[in-house]
Amino acid sequence: MKVLVLLFILISSVLSSQYTFLVNKYNKEIELEAKIIFNIASLISKNEEIKLYIPNISEDEKTIYSKFFNLSETCENSDFVFIKKVNKSFVPCKGKNKYFFTNNYKKLLNNEEFFGAFFWTKSRPNIVFIKNRLESRKISLPKNYQKFIEDF
Repeated sequence: MKVLVLLFILISSVLSSQYTFLVNKYNKEIELEAKIIFNIASLISKNEEIKLYIPNISEDEKTIYSKFFNLSETCENSDFVFIKKVNKSFVPCKGKNKYFFTNNYKKLLNNEEFFGAFFWTKSRPNIVFIKNRLESRKISLPKNYQKFIEDF
């Protein structure tokens, strides 16, 4: 009986440490994503403090993104909008000084509002900008971002 209890405790501790590892890994991905989005937003925004809006943002995302951005509760009060989840009912708010970014490549191609996308493919981060949309919004990127620009 004591052996069974000891075995149960051992297995439980191993499984709980694996779960913790997965949570930390996920948060590290969100943090990397937040840093990349912050770098992109900093390049194009004219404001020192960027107000970011992410529809349906999770609590983990709020915690991590708030290290880099001032989070906005509404699209209308934001400078930069990052559409992360595929949400057909969400229609981006309009505004001269708003920049729309997505994490969905298809959404980027099919919606003129978005000038770029950041998404994961095969566990690797990808950044894509659409050349004519950058030009129409008068966004110029530094040389190290030129390799991410696609001309359609």
